Amino acid sequence: MLTDMSTSRPGTPDTATRTGRRSHDDAPETAELFARLAALDEGPERDAVRDELVAAWLPMAHRIAGRFRDRGESVEDLRQVAALGLVKAVDRYDPSRGAFESYAVPTITGEVKRHFRDRMWALRVPRRVQELRNRVRVARRELTQNPGSPEPTVAALAEHTGLGEDEVAAGLEALESFSTLSLDAELAGGDDGYSLADTLGATDTSYDVVVDREAAKEGLRRLPERERAILYMRFFEDMTQSRIADQLGISQMHVSRLISRSCARVREEVLGRHSGGAA
Repeated sequence: MLTDMSTSRPGTPDTATRTGRRSHDDAPETAELFARLAALDEGPERDAVRDELVAAWLPMAHRIAGRFRDRGESVEDLRQVAALGLVKAVDRYDPSRGAFESYAVPTITGEVKRHFRDRMWALRVPRRVQELRNRVRVARRELTQNPGSPEPTVAALAEHTGLGEDEVAAGLEALESFSTLSLDAELAGGDDGYSLADTLGATDTSYDVVVDREAAKEGLRRLPERERAILYMRFFEDMTQSRIADQLGISQMHVSRLISRSCARVREEVLGRHSGGAA
């Protein structure tokens, strides 16, 4: 008698099985719709059935998205990501493989997790670095789960994960690089307003070279063609005076005099132009 009463009580597992109801209120019975979807060719009718399936299972997608609230992303954005995962699940589901829920839940969950992995970084981090970060994070948690456990070294993490120490170092760096720091942020311990931007960059000496080259261009154009060729071979092709002499069929001493004379002439013209402009 007790057995009969327990099996006939609404909501028990046996009753749910007989009536086709699922373990969650947001998991509807849609086997017939999926059968129709699988039998239809591409077209408006198939699109309508697909939309009906997505709408029916959307509450479940929202429930899954809710598991990831308070992790730095708005619930609305998480629901959109979960809905995208639901659409993928509907499109890829094979009714012969079992219940849709058992396929959809990991598909949607994976889509949300992928969103956090790929989109929640302030900078785009390569997938390999993200994977290293996750493996190092898990290993560090496992090695420090006992009270009083010391912070694991890079070598210990490498041994635990089977990664190289360089890979562990990259994973540790990624653990601290989830968000960016403003260049205007003051450095720790700095009382004089010294910011991160003050530590970056330096004066590029190449700018002076550019100015000098521009100033010398006009003087170089006024040189005889052979002297211009000698200066080009010496200073742009890095040829020795001996090689230049061999190529032109003159003595190395003559090459040396021509280089000195040409440089002096260009220098005098540049200085004379500047002093004339200053006057």
